[in-house]
Amino acid sequence: MLQSRVPIAEESLSKDRLLETAIAASRAAGALLLKYTADGFHVEYKNPINLVTDADRAAEQCVIDHIRSRFPSHRLLAEERGSVAQAPSPYLWIIDPLDGTTNFAHGYPAYCVSIGLEYNGRCILGVIYDPSRDELFTAIEQGGAQLNGRPIHVSETTTLDSSLLVTGFAYDIRETPRNNLDHFCKFALKAQGLRRTGSAALDLCYVAAGRFDGFWEVRLNPWDMAAGSVIVREAAGRLTDFSGKDLSIYGQELVASNGHIHEAMLTVLSQESRHS
Repeated sequence: MLQSRVPIAEESLSKDRLLETAIAASRAAGALLLKYTADGFHVEYKNPINLVTDADRAAEQCVIDHIRSRFPSHRLLAEERGSVAQAPSPYLWIIDPLDGTTNFAHGYPAYCVSIGLEYNGRCILGVIYDPSRDELFTAIEQGGAQLNGRPIHVSETTTLDSSLLVTGFAYDIRETPRNNLDHFCKFALKAQGLRRTGSAALDLCYVAAGRFDGFWEVRLNPWDMAAGSVIVREAAGRLTDFSGKDLSIYGQELVASNGHIHEAMLTVLSQESRHS
């Protein structure tokens, strides 16, 4: 069924069909990434620390082909290719074919395929697949969040002092004063521990699964947040910008948490803003 090339009328779309398509696309792209890991790949540099591989492009095409084979009228926004097929559809697929490219290029197994779906401007579906660990994180609006088919939920940690947090840094860290280093230093003195995985999509999944208690980052893109934001939301987490306003994936700030420590995280971020 998933390989059928017969398009489905938009008015008859079900969330299950949309989710099945995203899962099939993510698994196919993940298998492709593993093949590139085994066979080798070519690296290009956008700037001294921002790179792209032919594996990125091949995985992106794989995801696009899967989605187009089922929903040819849907719009797409992909990291490497940008906007694709700008038709007047209410559906917009937001794709990061390889989140964690630097990790991938160095052989560090912390990367994933991320596929989110907006309907009339609201993120309603998220699928993130980590092929190295064979971990599939999925969520659909009002359907909860799952890891390999089992429900997941954010942690119950109640204080920042006992929290394990995670963050990341943008590719232009060397050029911009808004590089997150000030926030990192402040949180290092407030939390039980800090981590940096190199994949914002996986960071969001780990908050949803209770592995991390909170995550913040600046200078993100829609494809970094679209799928993971749905997964966190459906795992009963909280998502805002640094001022506490509801998250927009088209902004560049993100705070994701288990809810219990969210206000404490916002307080730290606001203090840093006043001192910057």
